[in-house]
Amino acid sequence: MSAPAPKSPWSDSFGRTSTRAAQTLLILALASVLVFALSQLTLIVIPVIIALILAAAIAPLVAWLRRRGWPAAVATGVSFLGMVTVFGAAVTGIVFAVQSEWSALVEQAGAGFDQLYSLVQNGPLTVDDTVIQDARDKALAFLGSSSFATGAITGIGAAASFITGFVLMAVVLFYFLKDGEKIWAFVLRAFTGERRAKAELAGARGLQLLGGYVRGTAAVAGVDAVVIGAALLVMQVPLALPLAVITFIGGFIPLVGATAAGAIAVLVALVSNGPVAALIVLAVVVGVNQLEGNFLQPVLMGNALKVHGLVILLALTAGTILAGIVGAVLAVPLAAVVWAIIKVWTGEDPGDTAPTPHEPAVEPDTAHDGAT
Repeated sequence: MSAPAPKSPWSDSFGRTSTRAAQTLLILALASVLVFALSQLTLIVIPVIIALILAAAIAPLVAWLRRRGWPAAVATGVSFLGMVTVFGAAVTGIVFAVQSEWSALVEQAGAGFDQLYSLVQNGPLTVDDTVIQDARDKALAFLGSSSFATGAITGIGAAASFITGFVLMAVVLFYFLKDGEKIWAFVLRAFTGERRAKAELAGARGLQLLGGYVRGTAAVAGVDAVVIGAALLVMQVPLALPLAVITFIGGFIPLVGATAAGAIAVLVALVSNGPVAALIVLAVVVGVNQLEGNFLQPVLMGNALKVHGLVILLALTAGTILAGIVGAVLAVPLAAVVWAIIKVWTGEDPGDTAPTPHEPAVEPDTAHDGAT
């Protein structure tokens, strides 16, 4: 009678748990290395991600023009130039608005500081004049120091990086719009059979979600910017146009963006026009936020961003740590896309009519409707 084979130390429950723990740690280590590598290439990664999101938003216009008989190159060029023209006009308008109203804002800010200084002197909490004068002297010394000059040089470097990233984003966006199907078909070569069908469906879901998110958020943020900007113009608050643009950009940061932009508008109104105007602007901001949360987002966004608030908060925090304000803007839609892909890959979202392995990539405007 032969002796029984020795039992493997990894065959019991503790061994299986250890194996799973080691696999989990390996996956986390690989993910950490990937995140670190991407964080070192932000000048490349961020423009490519922005280009992908914009391409998902603009692709339906390109597809619509092509269905009307426009050549692919012409449809892509018209859509691309239209977006660049709108962006350039917005930036130019902001620059001229700031230049024309900056002196008035500085003068009113000085008057507001004098009022604040008087309030501190005559208020219930007595503050020694020497403390305020010392803080003022330190601020002036910093402005004339080498540290401030170094900061200015850093700002110039940041501006150069921004221009480089913008040019790269524009080039990548053009190729995404023009050759998106070819690029997607090349990516799909790594998949076969059922995995290819899932990859096609995941790509369609991701493009659908990104496009719907950008278009819906832009519509909601546009309404916010128009209403708040009109209120600032009526109240004759300086820099009303730049503040409206800040409100528009803030609308792309869920939970905190609109609130922060509204707070900036209220503070500028307080400094320039006094407490009554600030209270009126505050009432307008609160009313717009209520309109956005209870009507605009459910109607215009639909299911484009159906993610729990805790996930949004964690994604915002991680994006801000990794890439600042740009990371905060991109984190939420990317998290929603990742969740949509996971649902497709696990079979929770099988699709109404899943594409067959030999079919070409689904265009964004023909993507199926479904929960995301």
